[in-house]
Amino acid sequence: MKYIDEFRDGRIAQKIAARLAQEARPDRSYSFMEFCGGHTHAISRYGVAEMLPANVRMVHGPGCPVCVLPIGRVDLAIQLALERDAIVCTYGDTMRVPASDSLSLVKAKARGGDIRMVYSAADALETARQNPDREVVFFAIGFETTTPPTAVVIRDAQRAQVKNFSVLCCHVLTPSAITHILESPEVRQYGTVPIDGFVGPAHVSIVIGSEPYEHFAQEYQKPVVIAGFEPLDVMQAVLMLVRQVNEGRAEVENEFTRAVSRHGNLNAQALVSDIFELRTSFEWRGLGEVPYSALKIRRAYAEFDAETRFDLAYKPVADNKACECGAILRGVKKPTDCKIFGTVCTPENPVGSCMVSSEGACAAHYSYGRFKDIPVVVETA
Repeated sequence: MKYIDEFRDGRIAQKIAARLAQEARPDRSYSFMEFCGGHTHAISRYGVAEMLPANVRMVHGPGCPVCVLPIGRVDLAIQLALERDAIVCTYGDTMRVPASDSLSLVKAKARGGDIRMVYSAADALETARQNPDREVVFFAIGFETTTPPTAVVIRDAQRAQVKNFSVLCCHVLTPSAITHILESPEVRQYGTVPIDGFVGPAHVSIVIGSEPYEHFAQEYQKPVVIAGFEPLDVMQAVLMLVRQVNEGRAEVENEFTRAVSRHGNLNAQALVSDIFELRTSFEWRGLGEVPYSALKIRRAYAEFDAETRFDLAYKPVADNKACECGAILRGVKKPTDCKIFGTVCTPENPVGSCMVSSEGACAAHYSYGRFKDIPVVVETA
């Protein structure tokens, strides 16, 4: 299958691993953050980390949209369903994110809330058309990849005059989060790790292009290599980063040339710009308040903004004290550093957001890597 099997070839993976072993200098260490949860999933699923030299470390970043969703935002969606009698539509993983009072959207549904899983933003708009006597709210989350479809349904709802439809917008922006990781004193206060370079997101970059990352290479002297989600994509990107570090370069390179261009999808960008504008600040789980890191619906489309329509007031809520998701999202800790990982907190019973989505570091490690952390006991006669 083109673009799948050819990027999962074990023989080629061994060749890239051999090249990395030759080029990674033994007298130094390398720490690269894969920002996107899709890369985290690929690294765990295909055993990429085990094929890298011992001095090349992959650091999990906050690029899983479900993982960075703060509790207070989920609480707003639950409030709409339980207290305002709205039909709340959202993506499947979002329904399992832990919220306040031991609730989640799934548990709120069990309490009588009309909460529905949808596969697309268009499904939510269709739900509004089918239920003209009910308020229908689309709980929209995600990075730049899922923002254009939300913009489309807001535009279509206005054109069709669908009066019972609105969006609780929680779309966030990749470049702002990377900047916050690199320079924010708040993040440094929470704890962070030295980062030598970034594996840039795949699907996000299809929309925004490679140009927005040039800022990080120029101002922060951090190389960025945009990579696809297949294991050979990731390994080749790591090799390209090692070479940049060795040569003292800090550039934006595009390994994912089959899908990503420098300027991205200009039509999608124009639509998003028409419907949305920047929020001055937005809370991210694990990062705290991040300036200009999220989008809100423009005033011209305010009738479709659930926060305006229902006069919602956001209240930040602290994470479960036993959960280490915040530190894991910053790369400070690994999933196995959390005392409740794999025991109290599992994909079937997630305590923290990183265990919910398959792109979350904890869920990926639980599914594909947890057994390698168990010491092997060799019995002797």
